[in-house]
Amino acid sequence: MLKTGEIGVKKVMMGGVLQAIRPLSTTTPTATPALSQLAIERIARTGRDWKENPRWRGITRCYTPEDVERIRGSVDIEYTLAKRGADRLWSLLHKRPFIRSLGAVTGNQAMQQVKAGLESVYVSGWQVAADANESGSMYPDQSLYPANSVPSLVAKINRTLQRADQLHYAEQVENASPSPVSDWFVPLVADAEAGFGGVLNAFELMKGMIEAGAAGVHFEDQLASAKKCGHMGGKVLVPTREAVDKLVAARLAADSMGVNTVLIARTDAQAANLITSDVDPNDRPFLTGERTPEGFYRTNPGLDQSISRALAYAPVADLIWCETATPNLAYAKAFAEAVHADFPGKMLAYNCSPSFNWRKNLADQDIEKFQEQIAAMGYKYQFITLAGFHSLNYGMFDLAYNYSRGGMPAFVDLQEKEFAAADFGFSAVKHQREVGTGYFDTVTQVVQQGLSSTTALKGSTEEAQFVPEKGQQVGQKVAAAAH
Repeated sequence: MLKTGEIGVKKVMMGGVLQAIRPLSTTTPTATPALSQLAIERIARTGRDWKENPRWRGITRCYTPEDVERIRGSVDIEYTLAKRGADRLWSLLHKRPFIRSLGAVTGNQAMQQVKAGLESVYVSGWQVAADANESGSMYPDQSLYPANSVPSLVAKINRTLQRADQLHYAEQVENASPSPVSDWFVPLVADAEAGFGGVLNAFELMKGMIEAGAAGVHFEDQLASAKKCGHMGGKVLVPTREAVDKLVAARLAADSMGVNTVLIARTDAQAANLITSDVDPNDRPFLTGERTPEGFYRTNPGLDQSISRALAYAPVADLIWCETATPNLAYAKAFAEAVHADFPGKMLAYNCSPSFNWRKNLADQDIEKFQEQIAAMGYKYQFITLAGFHSLNYGMFDLAYNYSRGGMPAFVDLQEKEFAAADFGFSAVKHQREVGTGYFDTVTQVVQQGLSSTTALKGSTEEAQFVPEKGQQVGQKVAAAAH
């Protein structure tokens, strides 16, 4: 295994071709005439961490602690949510057989996911493009939205989870009311797309993710200016080396901020049949010799090309994700075995995608055990990327369809389902409380020494008509037990 600063060549057999996977090059830091005591201590601390912390077992860096010190700045700024989330995510990846997560497109969706028992939330670039970007428009998944949009949604979700924590903690202190969730701040795994440009764009985007509180971030190996959803056509790869460099830039950003962000490398090589250049020896075995009118090179997509890239990314990334076209167990197994042959124990991620027609590909009994089966292969983080989009759109369409034809009974049916769901920990039927009205009543009373006559929940229709939900305490215990 390569260690920091080592130079060597790793050769692997793929598709009958012996290929050289080029290692990360080393850099020589610029000599510093006189380091401050602070810099000396931080450099030593960083070096010890990389050498001794089991968190970095199997991870190669092409830069030194001195390099990190040169770019980090003199003040240690704490990124509490990102740091806490990254450490918790890493712990869960090792404690759980696997982690299930769903894509959230709003803060409230994330809050419901946590209340229902999920231990991580996925923040999808596809969903941001569709309905949660900073330009306020609707886009396909082609990196057309402003680059700060995913960090903005990450920050919004964290603020929503913070409010949930505040209001439940306030109730706990005031009324000894147990919180339905033991820890609201679950790790958020965020989509950095193809980095929105080159290595500097990836560096800055990673910093933005950390500032927003992301615990894990993934980068893919497509050309950013032509980026497509992994289940679209027309995908263009960048050379393997360029993709590695973006991962290095992301890791460097995290190191410079003192956060152990979980870095996920995604390859689209299973389906992408174009590449920008033939410069990288790692890519040449897959070139067909054909060119396109845009100047791209045609490649032979598939398992071998995916494995080739995964092996190049494995030394620098914490998890590897191969985007696939179908929920194919044989493909997942072959990919995992090839990665683990060279990198035993390397964790993998899997997109249980809504772009798959699941029942067209698998029988119900196979769907039921699918996640456990791929978890046994090493796929530790499993997520449904567009769950928020589909839940939001179907839920509203279903209500609107029935309401437009049947009137008020359609909404009352929904409300009754909400009341019934209280037995499982659902509480948003009391919407005023759910968004923090009681919390701000508490703030008002503290400021006015308990003499305020303008608090909001007292005298509300919610107080009068929405008595404690049937089985609420049972529901709280169920939700808490899930954590």
